[in-house]
Amino acid sequence: MAHFAQVNDSNVVQQVIVVSNDDCGGGDFPASEPVGQAFIASLGLTGTWKQTSYNGNFRGRYAGIGMTYDAGLDEFVAPPVPEETE
Repeated sequence: MAHFAQVNDSNVVQQVIVVSNDDCGGGDFPASEPVGQAFIASLGLTGTWKQTSYNGNFRGRYAGIGMTYDAGLDEFVAPPVPEETE
């Protein structure tokens, strides 16, 4: 199974969906990404979709809601942890 994260205009992950490998051309990342994006668009799902790896094999780590896609690093990064105040 392939996983795709929808990111908003600020590159913050809004949701993550699962797409069959067959609907991604049966290949591996990065070749599978544009095929999967076209499949997602054919379902009527709009927005920007980035493939993410459940095992963290690419793009740093598996994307989660609230994380940010950093285009410069080509990775999903966790939001900063707020500092504790006393």
